[in-house]
Amino acid sequence: MTNFYAHTRLPTEHGEFDVRVLIDAEGREHLALSVGDVDGGEDVLCRVHSECLTSEVFGSLKCDCAAQLEAALSAIQRAGRGVVLYLRQEGRGIGLGNKIRAYALQEAGADTLEANRQLGLPDDARSYDVAVDMLRALGVVSVQLLTNNPLKIAALEASGVRVSGRRKLLTGVNAVNRGYLETKAIRMGHLYDARSVAAAAAQA
Repeated sequence: MTNFYAHTRLPTEHGEFDVRVLIDAEGREHLALSVGDVDGGEDVLCRVHSECLTSEVFGSLKCDCAAQLEAALSAIQRAGRGVVLYLRQEGRGIGLGNKIRAYALQEAGADTLEANRQLGLPDDARSYDVAVDMLRALGVVSVQLLTNNPLKIAALEASGVRVSGRRKLLTGVNAVNRGYLETKAIRMGHLYDARSVAAAAAQA
């Protein structure tokens, strides 16, 4: 396990966070943003979030990533204790260029899974080993995970992280990303009802 090599306080529009940086074996930098004392903590509110440049920087409506990140940062501030782990694995781990190629296939009618498969790529290429390293370095004992993804829960538990609970994070739904979110519910087993996506899109 690699320890954090940088640490400071980060004031944001959501409040102030402790921010730490960890470098993985491939030289990528990942961040842990925390609130309160999480060392030795049980049931720490936690979001394991993968980078999404198109949504978080450019405001893309094709996914819900930026809205999920904002909601998670706000949630741990309200709770007074928690951590958001920001992992540098764009496009469910396939990289930025391949994500844009997949978007082009989606414009031609493929859903998010079909597009990856047409490119010869896995449905989800992410790894959560670095998230496990960061939680251990922070001293977190168990987490209440902010996620809709059952694979994320399983990956953390398989690596020895105790997931003591889960909180649904359905936000940022719009007319553009409705089909994407429904696909994740129906074909990828994400833990929300596709009907709730349709209802949220209708209200957007």
